[in-house]
Amino acid sequence: MSTTHEITAGFMPLFDSAVLVAAGEMGFAAREGIELKLQRETSWANIRDRIAIGHFDVAHMLGPMPLACSLGLTPLASETIVPFSLGLGGNCVTVSNAVWDGIAAHGASPDLDPARAGQALGALIHERASAGREPLRFAVVHPHSGHNYELRYWLAACGIDPDRDIEIVIVPPPFMADALAAGRIDGYCVGEPWNSAAVAAGTGQIVTVKALLWRNSPEKVIGVRKVWAEENPDALAALLRALHHSARWCQDPANRGDLAALMARPEFLGQPEAIQMPALTGRLQLGGGVEWNVEDFFLPFDKAANFPWKSHALWFYTQMVRWGQLPHTPQNLAIARDCYRPDLYRSALKPLRVALPGANAKVEGALKTATPVGSAGASLVLGPDGFFDGQIFDPDRIDAYVAGQKRA
Repeated sequence: MSTTHEITAGFMPLFDSAVLVAAGEMGFAAREGIELKLQRETSWANIRDRIAIGHFDVAHMLGPMPLACSLGLTPLASETIVPFSLGLGGNCVTVSNAVWDGIAAHGASPDLDPARAGQALGALIHERASAGREPLRFAVVHPHSGHNYELRYWLAACGIDPDRDIEIVIVPPPFMADALAAGRIDGYCVGEPWNSAAVAAGTGQIVTVKALLWRNSPEKVIGVRKVWAEENPDALAALLRALHHSARWCQDPANRGDLAALMARPEFLGQPEAIQMPALTGRLQLGGGVEWNVEDFFLPFDKAANFPWKSHALWFYTQMVRWGQLPHTPQNLAIARDCYRPDLYRSALKPLRVALPGANAKVEGALKTATPVGSAGASLVLGPDGFFDGQIFDPDRIDAYVAGQKRA
């Protein structure tokens, strides 16, 4: 097919950029008439700013970042929408060997159990405070990131105040493992392969994973400048179809070797294939020779992984409110609700006759097991989607959810 659309896309060197990278490199974009120009960036702040000023038409983005852009929380506010999600899960919390030894002494086990690990971390924090030691320093990739919110959610649910009991700093993903090894930070929450990199280097231990904190939960998305989307509807629809085919290809176990080889190239991840395999298989090396299999660790396609659920956007919004980034107002809530665009996803994919959720939002945390649901087209399975502390998020009861959130 001849090229009818040129699209410039920014991405970060993380494994969850795979769907976007493969769309360009494996021919899915070209088949839809798109010349996809991929540009690697070094920080989420650069991604955020370059989409705001028009350097990028679309970008691999943190799930909450388009909300922050649209809500005026960024230096260069810009209306940014989300018509496609790049996957579910994929993050871990990794700590230094010294912190691991400390929480193991308080009952943590190398089994990724968030409740037990959080309780042990709280005991270590209390012990250090009693001895007059400096607070532990944890890193996240950006203030408006799923990493920041899931780390805070985990700590607060375990009785740890993330603003008083520890220090949280911002470190770009590719620098996380090096910062840990250098002793600049004591732990971090980041996407793969930067957790496995610390384990492989012998400098860190994975203590828990996103896939257990909130099962099948949102992570990265395709952020699109709203004005570009409105001016280029055909190009956007073609891109969404290319991303759909790419995501299906990335999910297929038969393609793992090819995908890992692609992502290992220096212009993408630049990390050995072996360090990527945990994200692909869910078989994580936790440190100390322990291997653990995590169900649904990272899903690039299955379980409606690409559908931009409004309930995902709204949960991110509640965390912005919870941690003082934003006041809860009807206007802010409306902006957050309108940021994720399942209507654009549906209209682009409808000609393919694929499974499409019938609803725009769902109650998060309600599905205890994998559950077939009603959809347009083929059958669709969702869940489980539980939060580790048993909480439920009903997007129709946001006022009550916001009112019930505690800092610790």
